[in-house]
Formats: sequence, structure tokens, C-alpha cells
Amino acid sequence: MTEHATLGGGCFWCLEAVFLRIEGVVSVESGYAGGHTPDPTYREVCRGTTGHAEVVRLEYDPNEITFGELLEIFFAIHDPTTPDRQGADQGPQYRSIILAESNDQEQEAATMIRSLDASGRWSDPIVTELARLERFHPAETEHHRYYERNPRQTYCRLVVHPKVRTAREHFEHRYREPPG
Repeated sequence: MTEHATLGGGCFWCLEAVFLRIEGVVSVESGYAGGHTPDPTYREVCRGTTGHAEVVRLEYDPNEITFGELLEIFFAIHDPTTPDRQGADQGPQYRSIILAESNDQEQEAATMIRSLDASGRWSDPIVTELARLERFHPAETEHHRYYERNPRQTYCRLVVHPKVRTAREHFEHRYREPPG
């Protein structure tokens, strides 16, 4: 039996590329969540007025990887201390957000955020938003598996690839080549 986790930490192309390569993750779907506009489009979300963040919805096997382990990877590949921003990507659509799908996920995420904040790992406080998932809106087809289809594109080389490399280096025991 699989479970789901919905995470946003900047551009969904980055998160999708990383989590496709993690053992125990069955599937990754880019999309939008956390906002107020029904059925948002990429263009609308990019304007920053929909309230939605670019997110990925992971389907994972909890017998192979835990929600906590997914969160460890999530916090290792983005900066959870910058409000509405990841690198050069700015706007509320790029905010750090965990959209819990159960009480257990919400409690585990809150505990991890408090623990990471107390650890001093970052000099600034964590601003990751923690909310309940109300609805996930899948992204348009051209955004699915973007990194795999566009590895030479400048954004992919300069932004996505370093995050994939970080995940491979720090979570080598979980790393795999993405499925077909």
C-alpha cells in the first residue's frame, strides 16, 4: 500500500528530478497546491496571484522509505529560510511548503521543522509553511519529467542538476536512476 506526500521547495522541475531518483518513491507528479484559484495554469501561477505554490506530489512505499526520510531529502535540496524564493526564482509560487495529507504527516513535519530550527543548521529561521493539502492540481504535460527531456537547457544545467547532484551525494544509499 502506498502513501502520498506533497512538497514545494522552489521550481517543481527541481523537486521532480530529485525524487524520481529516490528508492521507495513510486511516482512523482508536478503541480500546484496551497492556493485559492480553481484549476490554475502555469502562467497564472507564475504571476504569483493564485496563492498556489509549485509542488510535487510523491507516491511512495512506506515500507521502503518513510515520510521523515522524504522530508530529510526535501530539506537538504532547498533553502527553507528564504520566504517566497529559491535562488533567482522569486514569488509566492516558489515558497517552501509541506502540504500534509494526514495528522501524522502534519505532526511529523512540525516536529522536524522545530528540530531543524533548533539545530542551528541555518543562520536564519525556517519559514517553511505547513498546511493541509486541500487539492492538488496537476501541471500541464510539458512540465512532467522536464529535466529528463531537457537536460541541456540552461536552467536544468545551472539549477536542477546541482540539486540532483546534492541528493546523490548525501543520499547515495537511496539513489537510483529514474525509471523509464
